[in-house]
Amino acid sequence: MNLAQNKILSLVGMATKAGRVVSGEFMTEREVKSGKATLVIVAADASDNTKKKFKDMCEFYKVPIYFYSDKDTLGHAIGKEFRASLAILDEGFAKGIQKHFNSIDNTIA
Repeated sequence: MNLAQNKILSLVGMATKAGRVVSGEFMTEREVKSGKATLVIVAADASDNTKKKFKDMCEFYKVPIYFYSDKDTLGHAIGKEFRASLAILDEGFAKGIQKHFNSIDNTIA
């Protein structure tokens, strides 16, 4: 895992501590549709169906989406069991995370 990947996970962790992250498919979807989500991260090992659902939804609502790592790593970053999706609800954290995503080339959005 390189530095940018570590930074992404630590920013996700900080956003979680600040109460600016929701996780799980239902909560992530709710925040995207309510306009509160500023960034969505979906585990790269989530089902194709889940990835397509979030990709289409984020495109429609114009929310940046990234496919990253695996469910275990995402869950661990927010101090929970494995998570297939999470939404960042803070513009500042979202910008910081995006900056690091853009420095590694694994984005789809």
